[in-house]
Amino acid sequence: MNDIASTDRTKHHQQLHAAIASVNQLILGKKQQVKLAFTALIADGHLLIEDLPGVGKTTLAEAIALVSGLAFKRVQFTSDLLPADLIGVSVYSAKKEEFLFHPGPVFTQVLLADEVNRATPKAQSALLEAMSERQVTVENETYPLDPPFFVIATQNPVDLAGTFPLPDSQLDRFLMRISVGYPDAAAERQILERTNRRGMLSGLQASLDATAIDSLQSEASALHLAGPLLDYAQALIAATRNHASVQVGLSPRGGLALVRCAQAWALIDGRDYCRPEDLREVFAEVTSHRLQLTADATSSNDQIVGDILGATAIP
Repeated sequence: MNDIASTDRTKHHQQLHAAIASVNQLILGKKQQVKLAFTALIADGHLLIEDLPGVGKTTLAEAIALVSGLAFKRVQFTSDLLPADLIGVSVYSAKKEEFLFHPGPVFTQVLLADEVNRATPKAQSALLEAMSERQVTVENETYPLDPPFFVIATQNPVDLAGTFPLPDSQLDRFLMRISVGYPDAAAERQILERTNRRGMLSGLQASLDATAIDSLQSEASALHLAGPLLDYAQALIAATRNHASVQVGLSPRGGLALVRCAQAWALIDGRDYCRPEDLREVFAEVTSHRLQLTADATSSNDQIVGDILGATAIP
């Protein structure tokens, strides 16, 4: 039985690396961002991709969804989106003389919430229960969502016209927030030479499936965490709470997110244990969007995260 389990683990790791390689062939020059995105998936969380329009946020999200081999739906968030447009609605059936629930697009395994901050806070809040509880409640009836349930949301910077800031409670439900950024010169040249980007996206093949993802998520959560590593994690968490420019630092849920992402990062690297470097690799993406700064803060969230990493001793 152990040999069979070991063979399955090896197969699932190979599938994971094949999926990452496929996305890297499409999203050029962004290996770090792609790895971080898969870290969120393997850590069984949700991913927020924030950046300017046109840098590949939606393409990255769609590529991950396609190679995951899971049921996938995309919702374009707009200012007139209603909660029922997302979670579904009950409609009266004259034939059956009762109300029947018609599930919305949230009933899937990978949900792409495109430009999530263009919807009103009321519509955004419809995602909260789904993201945190993996279920939806409509008219006192609770409907579970099929696992694994992975939300990939894209958003434009909040200072762009027509955007609404996400509530802090919803931001905290995103395990990680990443930015894509502009490509380097070599990658941009390849992008300009490839005219059929849409065709490349549709040509992606699923490398993973629900069984493989469930196995990888379970394996990641069981990765060994040594005592000194947990001491380092706690020191980083405490530093976010004690920083002079931070009003609200990492919560216990945020601290758990940091550890879960470090475990997933280590698994992607092919290790069955975590190192301090794993915590450092994911710290900014787990922490930055969760910090609430004081009114007189002169540094940005990202600058404060960098200060904390620089000032906290590595075991």
